[in-house]
Amino acid sequence: MAFASRIRSGISVFKNTSLSDSFSSARSFPRGASLFPALRDYATASSPEMKVKVPVALVGESGNFATWLYIAAVKLNALEKIEVDLSEMIEAMKTSPTFAQFTKDPTVPRQTRLAAIMDVCDQAKFAEPTKNFLSLLAENGKLKNIDVIVKKFMQLTTAHRGDVIVLVTTVMPLPAAEEKELKDTLQEIIGEGKKVTVVQKIDPSIYGGLIVEFQQKVLDMSIRTRAQQMERLLREPVDFNNL
Repeated sequence: MAFASRIRSGISVFKNTSLSDSFSSARSFPRGASLFPALRDYATASSPEMKVKVPVALVGESGNFATWLYIAAVKLNALEKIEVDLSEMIEAMKTSPTFAQFTKDPTVPRQTRLAAIMDVCDQAKFAEPTKNFLSLLAENGKLKNIDVIVKKFMQLTTAHRGDVIVLVTTVMPLPAAEEKELKDTLQEIIGEGKKVTVVQKIDPSIYGGLIVEFQQKVLDMSIRTRAQQMERLLREPVDFNNL
């Protein structure tokens, strides 16, 4: 129960159409031109009037790509299929270093890269929106960022389902009992109806304790941070008049 109490006390601070038309125009962009307008077309071409609420605000170029893909997927009612397709794509990159290197090699000619991705999509029977999105990235030299884009896209799909991913950083894996205690505590705080998934990360540099990250919140209870705070405190000048 001491473990759960530490978590509770720390977390308490947080409680106070057809897409092919848009792609045909996107492919006419000169090399080096901004890809953002094409991706905005991707997100709005199927149903311009439909407004989609994005569950998590993402930043950066890869975050923008993931957001526009999410919007298009929701409008097409193809979120689950695109998620499966992209998961298979990333798994293929993990199991085939040659394929992974191919996606990131800037020396591969544009048409060669596009033809290869089209062939992969056809063989894997990817949905048309997935195929179009990957083709757009391939043609514009952004396929090298596909792993980051997919990771951010998965953040959106997870939030869409109401799931909460909790990243727990420790110096060694949590024992099963403590992981369950942490998960149950977070489930109680976050509320019913949302699935809590704990992902563990090992980082010896925090020396001990743990760091809990979820829903853009960070609860740092590491020994490293406590030591840094103590060091700052000791370095501050002492005002003896107030003693």
